[in-house]
Amino acid sequence: MKKNRVPVRFTGQHFTINRKLIADAIRFADVGRDDLVLDIGAGKGAITAPLSQKCRQVIAIERDRALVRVLDRRFPEKSNITVAGCDFRSFRIPPKPFKVVSSIPYGITSEIFKSLMFDHAARFRGGTLITQLELARKLLADEVHNPYIILYRTLFELKLRYEVAPDHFMPPPGVMSALLDIRRRPSPLLEPGLEIRYLRFLRFLLDRPELAVRTALKKLFRKKQVRNLTGKLGLDPDGKITRLSAEQWACCFRELLDKVPEKNQPG
Repeated sequence: MKKNRVPVRFTGQHFTINRKLIADAIRFADVGRDDLVLDIGAGKGAITAPLSQKCRQVIAIERDRALVRVLDRRFPEKSNITVAGCDFRSFRIPPKPFKVVSSIPYGITSEIFKSLMFDHAARFRGGTLITQLELARKLLADEVHNPYIILYRTLFELKLRYEVAPDHFMPPPGVMSALLDIRRRPSPLLEPGLEIRYLRFLRFLLDRPELAVRTALKKLFRKKQVRNLTGKLGLDPDGKITRLSAEQWACCFRELLDKVPEKNQPG
């Protein structure tokens, strides 16, 4: 195992070995010749190599020093591949639009999603991620308690392309995985620069997720405003606030900006 750098389970490393899965990840990401693409947790470069043939530049991010040496040896003369030997959480994403095609480290999945779809949402152009199936299902669930997930769905379109069996990796993980497609919404639901205020709004209304729509909205709107808003959106006033769609959440937020004085908005 040391000689061949086979990843071991306790490190959370699982190399993607299925060629069809890799090809699908690149194809669904719709990578173009002018794109900058990140490969997070590049391993030995199974995704990096074919990806480099489709785009202008690939940054292979890998924190394991032994694997970084493997990548350096494998791509010594590839002008469009940059190897970044660091943890993704300390990596500085270039100040330009980028995509991601990656089999991401499952241990820092939440941090990766927050970095891409919140911290760098203005420049993130989407892509495909091979991630844990359980998390992919949470991102796409009908009932959502996590305000960040609603924010992601407001800014991006998320689609589970298909489930991925453990034997697509070496060594096989103990969980099912998924190929997740992420694309920017063609028609934005939220104006740029309002992400933090929107997140505060979501946190405020989801502070008590057991509340009905009518009761939750009354924390910010007048009774008549609540009646008008639920009627306009076709909402069940007695339904669960956690079952609103991204479009409905965004509409409620726009109504807040328009009808509620700033001093009474969540701060």
